[in-house]
Amino acid sequence: MSALARAGRCSPSLIEAARGGDTEALVSLIAAAQPDIRRYAARNCRAADIDDAVQETLLLLYRRVGTLRAVTSFSAWLFAVARRACLRLLRRAASTEAPADDAEARLAHLAPEDIRIDLSRAIQSLPDHYREVILLRDIEELSIDEIAGVLGLTRESVKARIHRARIMIREYLVRD
Repeated sequence: MSALARAGRCSPSLIEAARGGDTEALVSLIAAAQPDIRRYAARNCRAADIDDAVQETLLLLYRRVGTLRAVTSFSAWLFAVARRACLRLLRRAASTEAPADDAEARLAHLAPEDIRIDLSRAIQSLPDHYREVILLRDIEELSIDEIAGVLGLTRESVKARIHRARIMIREYLVRD
């Protein structure tokens, strides 16, 4: 039995009636499936694509529920449709995004020794408490727990500092 049917929202008789062309059953089925599809899309799509993925999935449910072979495969079929919608929207977004800006394009074409020099300067530009965690993590290759022990910080503080330091390094490298 499908996950949606087990949850009590989509009974097998409702799915069967929708497959048979009952418009009211189809509307009820779409209304019952929508929250689950939205949750699935929220976990598997980009935030900007959630509504589109839900809409595409429910539209396909509306158009193709009659082609469903077995009631027991309803949720698997529906979530596969949602997964494909998320992937399609992700590919579409990736293909239509603007090419890298000038600074990123410049960095991509630098020689490795130039990148090392720029990276070294970026690390040196960091405030001491950020530079320290970056050196311990990325140069000395210590774990988060080891860094926390060495510096007397919590794991969360170490992770936050590493994150902020990497953002600052990225901004330093992209600027100019």
